Amino acid sequence: MRSRSVPLIRTAALVLTAPLLAPVAARAADLSAPRPAAPVPAYADWSGGYVGLEGSAGGSYGAYNFGPTTVGVRPVPAFKSGDSTGRSDQGRNATTAVGGLFGGWNWQAGPWVYGVEANLDAANLKRPVPSTIAGFGYEDVSPAFNIVRAKTDLYGTLRARLGYSFDRYLIYGTFGIAGANARVLANYPDLDAGGQITARRDLGYVGFTLGAGVQYAITDSLALGLDYRYIDLGGSRRFPLGAIPGDAGGPVTTRARFDSNQLFARLMWFPDGLKVPPDPDETAPHDPDTGDTGRFSLHGQTTLIAQGVPGFRSPYEGAQSLIPHQARQTTTATIFLGLKLTDSTEVYYNPEFSQGFGLSRTLGVAGFVNGEAQKAGAPFPKLRSNRYYVKQTFGLGGETVEVPDGPNQVATRYDAERITLIAGKFALGDFFDGNIYAHDPRVDFFNWSLWGSSAWDFPANLPGFTQGIYAEYNRPDFAIRAAYTQVPKEPSSDVLDPRVLRRAGLNVEFEERHVLPWLEQPGKIRVGLFSNVGVSANNRDVVTLTQLGLFDDINDAVAATRRPRRKTGGYINLEQALTPELGLFARASLNDGRTENISFTDIDQSFSGGLSLKGKAWDRPDDTVGIGTAMNGLSPSHRAAFAAGYLGLLIGDGRLNYGTERALETYYALNLTKFVTLTFDYQFIDNPGYNRDRGPAHFFASRLHADF
Repeated sequence: MRSRSVPLIRTAALVLTAPLLAPVAARAADLSAPRPAAPVPAYADWSGGYVGLEGSAGGSYGAYNFGPTTVGVRPVPAFKSGDSTGRSDQGRNATTAVGGLFGGWNWQAGPWVYGVEANLDAANLKRPVPSTIAGFGYEDVSPAFNIVRAKTDLYGTLRARLGYSFDRYLIYGTFGIAGANARVLANYPDLDAGGQITARRDLGYVGFTLGAGVQYAITDSLALGLDYRYIDLGGSRRFPLGAIPGDAGGPVTTRARFDSNQLFARLMWFPDGLKVPPDPDETAPHDPDTGDTGRFSLHGQTTLIAQGVPGFRSPYEGAQSLIPHQARQTTTATIFLGLKLTDSTEVYYNPEFSQGFGLSRTLGVAGFVNGEAQKAGAPFPKLRSNRYYVKQTFGLGGETVEVPDGPNQVATRYDAERITLIAGKFALGDFFDGNIYAHDPRVDFFNWSLWGSSAWDFPANLPGFTQGIYAEYNRPDFAIRAAYTQVPKEPSSDVLDPRVLRRAGLNVEFEERHVLPWLEQPGKIRVGLFSNVGVSANNRDVVTLTQLGLFDDINDAVAATRRPRRKTGGYINLEQALTPELGLFARASLNDGRTENISFTDIDQSFSGGLSLKGKAWDRPDDTVGIGTAMNGLSPSHRAAFAAGYLGLLIGDGRLNYGTERALETYYALNLTKFVTLTFDYQFIDNPGYNRDRGPAHFFASRLHADF
């Protein structure tokens, strides 16, 4: 048994010495008293050095401008090589890729950041030239000898940066010098020996660059970013490319200059670390709730999608065929501004930048494979005012609901029973055909036939927006909504028809909300109808006119017979939670199929469905995995039109061996932070463009999405 004498002696000693030690302890306590915690900054500190990797898969566009050019003594008009956006004159794809290394140093004063950065990028930017020397005395030698073509292998820039830091973001502008190499080649006929001669000239270019970007700190040492650059490689200069035998030894000479628009995804490492503010709590990765901001709301998003397709069976190609062996990149950046004028009146405005093209210039697949790929694609950041509208709410009493601050929603309180009126510019998908599991290609499914009822030919301009009025009556268990909007002046037009009393679109939807008693999980059923009056052609008429020989090309018959016609259809849309983490979605849509579709895509019947699962089971509750399938079809008269060479909104192989277009898509959305999500996506398309002679095709994509 252990003796208790030692503890007793220690206790007595402490009692005797406590008065003597008290002053010392007090002084020690004064010295070690906790100091007030340093305030947490509202922005990241980006000071110090960094290095990183950057890449662009089909997101860099540029062109060489040649001219004036002389072939022997004959002048050739100035011409532009075209940009590498998907197709040369022969219809083949010119794959582009740029990527490399960069590094730099930042200094920071408060939220303002300034620094210097250098980068070096390898490139595969090939630019075929559409001009030939036909028409200059060589028609009998070859129908298509290219005069000049060019290729760039290496880029480099040295840039100054000035930016503003908030939260974990840095938004910045850049300017500096840029350089690149160029290999310029001329092809021309050998009139003495036959065949052709190729002359080559290696050049170096130095010019200037301007740009802007955004980056986000995902950890204390890593950041993701998007970086845009405009590069102008100096003034053009004349140089010779060789002489043409048989033409008095006349030289081929030209002038050339080069400019480019480039957009990079970037991963950067800060060896000394970053000082970043903590993330706010309870914020969804795609719809941040920053709390009640009073009468003003400000949010933003940016989404980059890089997508590629390897080779597939393609025995022939038409003007709107899907092309194998290509990669493309699309980017959007949106600001969501909201202002509450009164307790019941709100106004919203959304400026948006977009850049890039879908695969094959967003052509070749009816249920297209990238929901961010607009038909109004551009090789440079293009600014549009995509939304501006006034929202008026009339409360009808009873219980109320609190609506948090979010994109296009000022924090407010509404009556659960209410009438809402909206007038201005918006997308019909903002209010109709919603589905929490499959409705937003920025965060869930990419395929047009999975995030929407694709036989619903909703009126819109090329980016997908229209102008009109919208009304909704809402109760806790159901809602009825309707919209009357402008239609495009003609199919796939960016101009909306102002004659809304004669040509317009009417859309109506009923939404039922329920909780299944045996699952105790919520769900919704939406039933929608539409009736559009727009300028279009009748499918059966144009086929008949072409078969009778009145038109050599069915597309001429289409253009000649377009007039205002009515198109009707509808859809049914189900979303149902099976568990708190697992959800089911399904859609079926149909239109009459008699006339051209005017806005969305070339689909007359569509069925789709799938599952969406949150990652709670593997300790990733904010991750999402989704799988879905879709089947699209055409009416008999629509099939006959495509078989005769008709070019629709998205498809047109010149002929058609018809089969239903079938799609399978699966994705994994990895939540990197509360505001940043990285998605990996795979799609399988059988009979793309309804053509059994083409495909099947496999599509691989990644998506980077960020909110603030």
